[in-house]
Amino acid sequence: MHARTQDLNRRRAHLQRLAQLGLLGALTLGSLAACGRKSGNQAQALAAGATVLALGDSLTFGSGAAPEQAWPAQLQRRSGWKLVNAGVPGETSTQIAARLPGLLDEHAPALVILCAGGNDFLQQQSATLTQGQLQAMLALLKSRQVPVLLVAVPQLSLMTAVTAKFKDHPLFEQVAGQAKVALLANAWSEVLSQPALRADQVHANAQGYALFTDTLEARLRSLGFLR
Repeated sequence: MHARTQDLNRRRAHLQRLAQLGLLGALTLGSLAACGRKSGNQAQALAAGATVLALGDSLTFGSGAAPEQAWPAQLQRRSGWKLVNAGVPGETSTQIAARLPGLLDEHAPALVILCAGGNDFLQQQSATLTQGQLQAMLALLKSRQVPVLLVAVPQLSLMTAVTAKFKDHPLFEQVAGQAKVALLANAWSEVLSQPALRADQVHANAQGYALFTDTLEARLRSLGFLR
């Protein structure tokens, strides 16, 4: 009887080990499948020396700080990419959109970081017009198979500039969702909401551009563009 009991215990232990191994195998396969899905959504990392087009207005140009402190210059040093600073102070989304085809022809960028709309808001232009220009630029980039990161801009006005309570304009999330492109949200709103990080009411200073670059770099890494 004792021998039979030992035999039954050994069989139970064996069955438990098999069950555990089966569960472990299932978990492992599930984990690998999840990793595969995650990596499938990642962008292809850009090699050192790749051309990246930074397209926008004064926030891209770097108004309020020295040229080497603008975020395109800072990102170039951190990434090893070649950043083309195509920021022009004062330009609206319509003017930026007009420049885009020529810039794509000239530089053939591997990635475009698009930040437009701030001057539209300051000039109280129609949000519908701004949305249309952003959609047109994203459609052009898609047609040329150029990856893009859209940067949200605060809902700029004299009141927000005075109160320093900046929030992203909601149209950016809407446009990014419709076009199925990556969005960098709350980066400029966070910087411009802190007076110590601003050179004036609507531009960052050197510390502000550094913080923006930190946020941008983290987003590029999470998307897979930067490793």
